[in-house]
Amino acid sequence: MFLRVRSSSPATDVSAKILKKQLDAAFFKKGVIIAVLSGMCYGLYTAFMTLGMTKGVWADWYGNNSVFLSAFVVTYMLGALGSAVNDSMSAVWALGHAGLKGKLGDFARCLWTKPGRIMMLAAAIGGPISSAAYVIGIQLAGSIAVPISALCPAIGAVLARILFKQKLNGRMLLGILVCVFAGFLISTTAVGQDAPEGRLLGIMIALIAAFGWGLEGCVAGYSSTLIDYEIGITIRQCTSGLGNLCVLMPIFALIGNEPLTLGFQLFVKALASSAMIFFIISGFFALFAYGLWYKGNSMCGTALGMACNGMFSFWGPFFCWIILGIFAGLEGWGLPPIAWIAAIIMAMGIFIIAENPLKFIRHCHHMKLKG
Repeated sequence: MFLRVRSSSPATDVSAKILKKQLDAAFFKKGVIIAVLSGMCYGLYTAFMTLGMTKGVWADWYGNNSVFLSAFVVTYMLGALGSAVNDSMSAVWALGHAGLKGKLGDFARCLWTKPGRIMMLAAAIGGPISSAAYVIGIQLAGSIAVPISALCPAIGAVLARILFKQKLNGRMLLGILVCVFAGFLISTTAVGQDAPEGRLLGIMIALIAAFGWGLEGCVAGYSSTLIDYEIGITIRQCTSGLGNLCVLMPIFALIGNEPLTLGFQLFVKALASSAMIFFIISGFFALFAYGLWYKGNSMCGTALGMACNGMFSFWGPFFCWIILGIFAGLEGWGLPPIAWIAAIIMAMGIFIIAENPLKFIRHCHHMKLKG
């Protein structure tokens, strides 16, 4: 006796295809939203971290009691300290989140794998070096340093071409030129007569952050495809926090001819300060700034995810203006119109590097029709 296998009807096949397209469209849209949220979290972490560095013991260090600290310590070591405190709080949030998800064992095992070691290397590049440069740049130049550091996707595209021979087509070159033009517009605000002292130096230091994050993106690309993004972000934040405190701070102490224990002493005082509430908040947003970036990339593609995350060139100055300028009443956090325009232009340039605008519009239109 033979059994007849019943094949699916054409109507069923069509319904399955329609359902799959609807699921793909929903998944894509969710990925874009998550990637955009990562950029917003980046702006929020920037604002709260910077606010924390104006309160409690930080106000003494940067204010009247700064005479007890050398100019080198105030300019550079305190910036690195702010990054160390923020990343350490972010690491605590990451470990707690991994513990709630039951992933601490996976975290420990991943540390000894090749992707885990590569992730730690990427974190060492983008954490202690770039994060400290980012904070120092903000302290010297204000929120205008944020869109400069957002050049990292453009720099990452160039580094990927040099290091990994990845294709760099005409559209990506156009996007890089747009970003460079926007950076030029921003830099013009740093050399005007009304520009505060140190703004130009802050912008140059912010470029170091952009370079480090661009290089981190190249190096971490391999590992992020093999490691759960929640495990990857935990490795990243723990490495960055420890690297800032145990490596970068002693190096700065040696350069400034200060005691090697100065960084740890300042760290302990910072932890005991009333300003820690702001660092706890900034560490929370820092965790999701990076974590949602990893997740968004996996859902809507690395190129588009990078573009959406790179919109922090706008969200950073925006939230600094809202939180520091309006709510905290601090002066100097408003941006001239040309800087706002340049930040938006830079976001457009980042998007052009990552995605063909015409193709993206057609894809969204197609998804809308199918939805």
